[in-house]
Amino acid sequence: MTTQFHRFTAIAAGAAALLLQGCSSYVSRGITDDGKATEVIFPNIDNDAWLKEGTFPNLDNLRAVAPGVTKDQLYDLLGRPHFSEGMAGPREWDYIFHFRKAGGGVTTCQYKAIFDKDYKAQTFHWLPAGCGDVLAVRALPTAERPAAASPVAPRRTTLGADGLFRFDGSSLADLMPEGRRKLDVLAADIKATDAVKVIGHTDRLGSQAYNNALSLARANTVRSYLAQAGVPAQRIQVEGRGESEPKVQCAQARRADLIACLAPNRRVEIEVSGER
Repeated sequence: MTTQFHRFTAIAAGAAALLLQGCSSYVSRGITDDGKATEVIFPNIDNDAWLKEGTFPNLDNLRAVAPGVTKDQLYDLLGRPHFSEGMAGPREWDYIFHFRKAGGGVTTCQYKAIFDKDYKAQTFHWLPAGCGDVLAVRALPTAERPAAASPVAPRRTTLGADGLFRFDGSSLADLMPEGRRKLDVLAADIKATDAVKVIGHTDRLGSQAYNNALSLARANTVRSYLAQAGVPAQRIQVEGRGESEPKVQCAQARRADLIACLAPNRRVEIEVSGER
Protein backbone atom coordinates (compact mmCIF):
# COMPACT_ATOMS: atom_id res chain seq x y z
CA MET A 1 0.00 0.00 0.00
CA THR A 2 2.91 2.34 0.78
CA THR A 3 4.29 1.82 -2.73
CA GLN A 4 0.88 2.57 -4.29
CA PHE A 5 0.55 5.69 -2.18
CA HIS A 6 3.97 6.95 -3.25
CA ARG A 7 3.15 6.17 -6.89
CA PHE A 8 -0.14 8.09 -6.67
CA THR A 9 1.61 11.04 -5.00
CA ALA A 10 4.24 11.16 -7.74
CA ILE A 11 1.62 11.06 -10.50
CA ALA A 12 -0.42 13.82 -8.84
CA ALA A 13 2.66 15.98 -8.40
CA GLY A 14 3.63 15.51 -12.03
CA ALA A 15 0.14 16.44 -13.22
CA ALA A 16 0.16 19.53 -11.04
CA ALA A 17 3.54 20.56 -12.41
CA LEU A 18 2.25 20.31 -15.97
CA LEU A 19 -0.74 22.48 -15.11
CA LEU A 20 1.46 25.07 -13.47
CA GLN A 21 3.82 25.20 -16.44
CA GLY A 22 1.05 25.75 -18.98
CA CYS A 23 1.47 24.55 -22.56
CA SER A 24 5.26 24.34 -22.73
CA SER A 25 5.14 23.56 -26.46
CA TYR A 26 4.54 27.21 -27.25
CA VAL A 27 5.76 29.21 -24.24
CA SER A 28 8.42 31.69 -25.34
CA ARG A 29 11.94 30.81 -24.27
CA GLY A 30 14.23 32.74 -21.98
CA ILE A 31 11.74 35.24 -20.55
CA THR A 32 13.75 37.69 -18.43
CA ASP A 33 12.79 39.64 -15.32
CA ASP A 34 12.29 42.77 -17.45
CA GLY A 35 9.78 41.12 -19.79
CA LYS A 36 11.92 40.15 -22.77
CA ALA A 37 12.40 36.75 -24.41
CA THR A 38 15.37 35.21 -26.19
CA GLU A 39 12.95 33.41 -28.53
CA VAL A 40 9.36 34.56 -29.04
CA ILE A 41 7.08 31.58 -29.78
CA PHE A 42 3.46 31.94 -30.87
CA PRO A 43 0.89 29.25 -30.06
CA ASN A 44 -0.90 27.21 -32.71
CA ILE A 45 -4.40 28.56 -33.27
CA ASP A 46 -5.96 25.25 -34.34
CA ASN A 47 -4.48 23.19 -31.51
CA ASP A 48 -4.14 25.57 -28.57
CA ALA A 49 -6.68 28.41 -28.76
CA TRP A 50 -9.85 28.21 -26.71
CA LEU A 51 -11.31 31.13 -28.75
CA LYS A 52 -10.30 30.06 -32.25
CA GLU A 53 -12.55 32.63 -33.94
CA GLY A 54 -10.63 35.51 -32.30
CA THR A 55 -11.99 39.06 -32.06
CA PHE A 56 -12.08 42.38 -33.91
CA PRO A 57 -10.25 44.65 -31.42
CA ASN A 58 -10.90 48.33 -30.79
CA LEU A 59 -7.94 50.09 -32.43
CA ASP A 60 -7.99 52.96 -29.93
CA ASN A 61 -7.73 50.42 -27.11
CA LEU A 62 -4.82 48.70 -28.86
CA ARG A 63 -3.04 52.04 -29.27
CA ALA A 64 -3.47 52.64 -25.53
CA VAL A 65 -1.46 49.50 -24.67
CA ALA A 66 2.04 50.50 -23.60
CA PRO A 67 4.89 49.09 -21.48
CA GLY A 68 3.92 48.98 -17.82
CA VAL A 69 0.23 48.01 -18.19
CA THR A 70 -0.96 45.50 -15.64
CA LYS A 71 -2.92 42.35 -16.42
CA ASP A 72 -6.12 43.98 -15.19
CA GLN A 73 -5.56 47.00 -17.43
CA LEU A 74 -4.75 44.77 -20.42
CA TYR A 75 -7.88 42.71 -19.73
CA ASP A 76 -9.93 45.92 -19.63
CA LEU A 77 -8.50 47.10 -22.97
CA LEU A 78 -8.33 43.84 -24.96
CA GLY A 79 -10.31 41.20 -23.06
CA ARG A 80 -9.04 37.89 -21.70
CA PRO A 81 -6.30 36.13 -23.71
CA HIS A 82 -7.45 33.65 -26.34
CA PHE A 83 -5.14 30.81 -25.28
CA SER A 84 -4.79 28.83 -22.04
CA GLU A 85 -1.42 30.13 -20.91
CA GLY A 86 -1.11 28.14 -17.68
CA MET A 87 -2.28 28.53 -14.08
CA ALA A 88 0.77 29.64 -12.07
CA GLY A 89 1.32 33.30 -12.98
CA PRO A 90 1.81 33.09 -16.78
CA ARG A 91 4.31 35.58 -18.13
CA GLU A 92 2.72 35.94 -21.58
CA TRP A 93 -0.76 36.46 -23.03
CA ASP A 94 -1.75 35.66 -26.61
CA TYR A 95 -4.60 36.97 -28.76
CA ILE A 96 -6.10 36.35 -32.21
CA PHE A 97 -7.14 39.63 -33.85
CA HIS A 98 -8.93 40.35 -37.13
CA PHE A 99 -8.73 43.62 -39.05
CA ARG A 100 -10.84 44.70 -42.02
CA LYS A 101 -8.91 45.66 -45.16
CA ALA A 102 -9.64 48.94 -46.90
CA GLY A 103 -10.53 47.18 -50.17
CA GLY A 104 -12.55 44.42 -48.50
CA GLY A 105 -11.63 41.18 -46.79
CA VAL A 106 -10.07 40.49 -43.39
CA THR A 107 -6.50 40.14 -42.13
CA THR A 108 -5.89 37.77 -39.20
CA CYS A 109 -2.97 38.39 -36.84
CA GLN A 110 -1.61 37.00 -33.59
CA TYR A 111 -0.63 39.38 -30.81
CA LYS A 112 1.51 38.58 -27.77
CA ALA A 113 2.26 40.52 -24.57
CA ILE A 114 5.18 39.40 -22.39
CA PHE A 115 5.21 40.40 -18.71
CA ASP A 116 8.08 41.23 -16.39
CA LYS A 117 8.60 39.62 -12.98
CA ASP A 118 5.99 41.99 -11.49
CA TYR A 119 3.43 40.94 -14.13
CA LYS A 120 3.46 44.23 -16.00
CA ALA A 121 3.52 43.88 -19.79
CA GLN A 122 6.78 45.19 -21.23
CA THR A 123 7.18 43.81 -24.76
CA PHE A 124 4.60 43.21 -27.48
CA HIS A 125 4.88 41.08 -30.61
CA TRP A 126 2.90 40.47 -33.83
CA LEU A 127 2.65 37.50 -36.18
CA PRO A 128 3.12 38.36 -39.00
CA ALA A 129 5.36 41.21 -37.88
CA GLY A 130 3.74 43.68 -40.30
CA CYS A 131 0.38 43.40 -38.51
CA GLY A 132 1.48 46.18 -36.16
CA ASP A 133 1.20 48.64 -39.04
CA VAL A 134 -2.57 48.66 -38.52
CA LEU A 135 -2.02 50.89 -35.48
CA ALA A 136 -0.47 53.66 -37.58
CA VAL A 137 -2.85 56.46 -38.53
CA ARG A 138 -2.63 56.83 -42.32
CA ALA A 139 -2.51 60.37 -43.65
CA LEU A 140 -4.46 60.87 -46.87
CA PRO A 141 -2.35 61.81 -49.91
CA THR A 142 -2.79 65.44 -50.91
CA ALA A 143 -4.86 64.48 -53.98
CA GLU A 144 -7.34 62.59 -51.77
CA ARG A 145 -7.80 65.34 -49.21
CA PRO A 146 -11.08 67.22 -49.37
CA ALA A 147 -10.99 70.85 -50.37
CA ALA A 148 -10.37 73.14 -47.45
CA ALA A 149 -13.42 74.84 -46.05
CA SER A 150 -13.73 77.73 -43.67
CA PRO A 151 -12.78 76.26 -40.29
CA VAL A 152 -15.52 76.16 -37.71
CA ALA A 153 -14.33 75.65 -34.17
CA PRO A 154 -16.16 72.79 -32.43
CA ARG A 155 -18.16 73.46 -29.31
CA ARG A 156 -16.38 72.07 -26.29
CA THR A 157 -17.90 71.05 -22.97
CA THR A 158 -15.60 70.12 -20.08
CA LEU A 159 -16.85 67.89 -17.27
CA GLY A 160 -14.69 67.34 -14.19
CA ALA A 161 -13.94 63.65 -13.76
CA ASP A 162 -14.28 64.02 -9.98
CA GLY A 163 -17.93 64.96 -10.50
CA LEU A 164 -18.57 62.17 -13.00
CA PHE A 165 -16.87 59.10 -11.53
CA ARG A 166 -16.22 57.64 -8.14
CA PHE A 167 -12.57 57.86 -7.10
CA ASP A 168 -10.32 55.96 -9.54
CA GLY A 169 -13.44 54.53 -11.25
CA SER A 170 -14.09 54.36 -14.98
CA SER A 171 -17.07 52.06 -15.64
CA LEU A 172 -20.79 52.78 -16.03
CA ALA A 173 -21.26 51.49 -12.48
CA ASP A 174 -18.80 54.16 -11.26
CA LEU A 175 -20.82 57.08 -12.70
CA MET A 176 -22.25 59.15 -9.86
CA PRO A 177 -25.85 60.45 -9.88
CA GLU A 178 -24.75 64.04 -10.50
CA GLY A 179 -22.52 62.87 -13.34
CA ARG A 180 -25.42 60.97 -14.94
CA ARG A 181 -27.61 64.08 -14.68
CA LYS A 182 -24.98 66.20 -16.45
CA LEU A 183 -24.61 63.60 -19.22
CA ASP A 184 -28.41 63.43 -19.68
CA VAL A 185 -28.54 67.21 -20.17
CA LEU A 186 -25.58 67.08 -22.54
CA ALA A 187 -27.06 64.21 -24.59
CA ALA A 188 -30.30 66.13 -25.13
CA ASP A 189 -28.28 69.09 -26.39
CA ILE A 190 -26.03 67.24 -28.86
CA LYS A 191 -28.34 64.66 -30.45
CA ALA A 192 -28.70 66.79 -33.60
CA THR A 193 -24.98 67.11 -34.39
CA ASP A 194 -22.80 65.52 -37.04
CA ALA A 195 -19.83 64.52 -34.92
CA VAL A 196 -18.97 64.14 -31.25
CA LYS A 197 -15.52 63.49 -29.81
CA VAL A 198 -15.08 62.39 -26.20
CA ILE A 199 -11.57 62.97 -24.81
CA GLY A 200 -10.45 61.65 -21.44
CA HIS A 201 -7.70 63.31 -19.37
CA THR A 202 -6.04 62.43 -16.05
CA ASP A 203 -3.65 64.11 -13.64
CA ARG A 204 0.03 63.10 -13.42
CA LEU A 205 -0.35 60.80 -10.42
CA GLY A 206 0.26 57.16 -11.37
CA SER A 207 2.21 55.68 -14.27
CA GLN A 208 1.83 56.99 -17.79
CA ALA A 209 0.48 53.62 -18.98
CA TYR A 210 -2.10 53.55 -16.19
CA ASN A 211 -3.22 57.11 -16.93
CA ASN A 212 -3.51 56.40 -20.66
CA ALA A 213 -5.69 53.37 -19.97
CA LEU A 214 -7.81 55.17 -17.35
CA SER A 215 -8.47 58.21 -19.57
CA LEU A 216 -9.51 55.98 -22.49
CA ALA A 217 -11.73 53.81 -20.30
CA ARG A 218 -13.54 56.89 -18.96
CA ALA A 219 -13.99 58.29 -22.48
CA ASN A 220 -15.47 54.95 -23.62
CA THR A 221 -17.86 54.93 -20.65
CA VAL A 222 -19.09 58.46 -21.47
CA ARG A 223 -19.53 57.39 -25.09
CA SER A 224 -21.62 54.38 -24.02
CA TYR A 225 -23.79 56.54 -21.75
CA LEU A 226 -24.40 59.16 -24.46
CA ALA A 227 -25.30 56.42 -26.95
CA GLN A 228 -27.79 54.94 -24.46
CA ALA A 229 -29.24 58.44 -24.06
CA GLY A 230 -29.92 58.74 -27.79
CA VAL A 231 -26.77 60.15 -29.39
CA PRO A 232 -26.01 57.95 -32.45
CA ALA A 233 -23.03 55.80 -31.45
CA GLN A 234 -21.53 55.87 -34.95
CA ARG A 235 -21.04 59.63 -34.64
CA ILE A 236 -19.06 59.44 -31.38
CA GLN A 237 -15.27 59.08 -31.37
CA VAL A 238 -13.17 58.58 -28.25
CA GLU A 239 -9.60 59.43 -27.26
CA GLY A 240 -7.60 58.91 -24.09
CA ARG A 241 -4.81 61.46 -23.66
CA GLY A 242 -3.77 60.52 -20.15
CA GLU A 243 -1.71 63.17 -18.38
CA SER A 244 -0.32 64.76 -21.58
CA GLU A 245 -2.48 67.93 -21.60
CA PRO A 246 -2.59 69.36 -18.06
CA LYS A 247 -4.50 72.57 -17.34
CA VAL A 248 -2.62 73.33 -14.12
CA GLN A 249 0.80 72.58 -12.64
CA CYS A 250 1.03 71.80 -8.92
CA ALA A 251 3.86 71.15 -6.47
CA GLN A 252 2.17 70.77 -3.08
CA ALA A 253 4.07 68.61 -0.61
CA ARG A 254 1.03 67.09 1.10
CA ARG A 255 -0.61 64.46 -1.11
CA ALA A 256 -4.15 65.55 -0.22
CA ASP A 257 -3.32 69.15 -1.20
CA LEU A 258 -1.65 67.95 -4.40
CA ILE A 259 -4.67 65.85 -5.38
CA ALA A 260 -6.99 68.79 -4.79
CA CYS A 261 -4.79 71.16 -6.80
CA LEU A 262 -4.61 68.75 -9.76
CA ALA A 263 -8.43 68.39 -9.98
CA PRO A 264 -8.77 70.53 -13.17
CA ASN A 265 -6.52 68.04 -15.01
CA ARG A 266 -8.92 65.16 -14.26
CA ARG A 267 -11.62 65.82 -16.81
CA VAL A 268 -13.59 64.59 -19.81
CA GLU A 269 -13.98 66.95 -22.76
CA ILE A 270 -16.77 66.62 -25.31
CA GLU A 271 -16.21 68.33 -28.67
CA VAL A 272 -19.28 68.80 -30.89
CA SER A 273 -19.26 69.91 -34.50
CA GLY A 274 -21.73 70.16 -37.39
CA GLU A 275 -25.07 71.27 -35.97
CA ARG A 276 -27.91 69.55 -37.88
